[in-house]
Amino acid sequence: MAQLSKRIGKFPGYPLAEIPRRKRELLAKGMDVIDLGAGDADVAPPAVAVRALTEALKDPAMSRYGFQLGLPAFREAVVRYHQRRFGTAFDPMAEVLPLLGSKEGLAHLALATCEPGDVCLVPEPGYQCYIGGAVASGAEARIAPLRPEQDFLVELGELPRDVLRRTRLVYLNYPNNPTAAVAPRDYLERTVAVCREYQIALAYDNPYVEVTFDGYRAPSIFEIDGAREIALEFHSASKTFSMTGWRLGWVVGNRELIKALTTVKSYHDTGPWLAIQAAGAAVLDHTEELAQETVRLFQTRRDVTL
Repeated sequence: MAQLSKRIGKFPGYPLAEIPRRKRELLAKGMDVIDLGAGDADVAPPAVAVRALTEALKDPAMSRYGFQLGLPAFREAVVRYHQRRFGTAFDPMAEVLPLLGSKEGLAHLALATCEPGDVCLVPEPGYQCYIGGAVASGAEARIAPLRPEQDFLVELGELPRDVLRRTRLVYLNYPNNPTAAVAPRDYLERTVAVCREYQIALAYDNPYVEVTFDGYRAPSIFEIDGAREIALEFHSASKTFSMTGWRLGWVVGNRELIKALTTVKSYHDTGPWLAIQAAGAAVLDHTEELAQETVRLFQTRRDVTL
């Protein structure tokens, strides 16, 4: 057998990958299974996305390589969404990047920012692609436990200064999965301040920004002064639009980090399918109304469990 890299042995188990196998086993035994594993909505994707994809399929150009540039119309729709929703403006060509779902972008960012021996700060419990990215880059994945007594917040200012000096990347996810914690504005302000002081790249994973309840509206990290110096914010069509299998996401933010991530991705993929980017552009222009429908459904289900 060919020898494998030592790096492979450093990847921890991936529970979400095991859930489908275990689910099949239980269903085969005739058991009634409620799957609370992966965040995969059981509702249909928006009709506007299906229509846009159907139309795009008729254009042969949509079946060509998109590369990292992708579909300019998608980049422009991303910019319009962020302007409407958060009041933030981005250059569609220099501060936006289409992703094959936010997951790969989050993991690839570690390759763009970390060297062996650097620290990559990973919240736990959290999305395991954070650890995967750190391990692949050779960095030390330092676990930051999410504790109820700290409102499930990662307080960078409480870390030893020698750790902060070695830290090159920190992953944060609010609204948080799985704790459902949200990040107050003063927390975001002090987090950005620490990242600026130590020149730490901040990966703000924000796929649940539209899935909030009881009048709460989640913010963008770019509503915080100084965030553009050090941050990227990741979004996904999966959660808001129930398009998990379509594999479409995007990242906005610091143009040097965008440039570095683009370089890494250019060696790993050729970008999302252009036809799906056309569908993404269509739904982004209807985000507010589509998100309201999703939230109403989820809130009804939530209330049943209370």
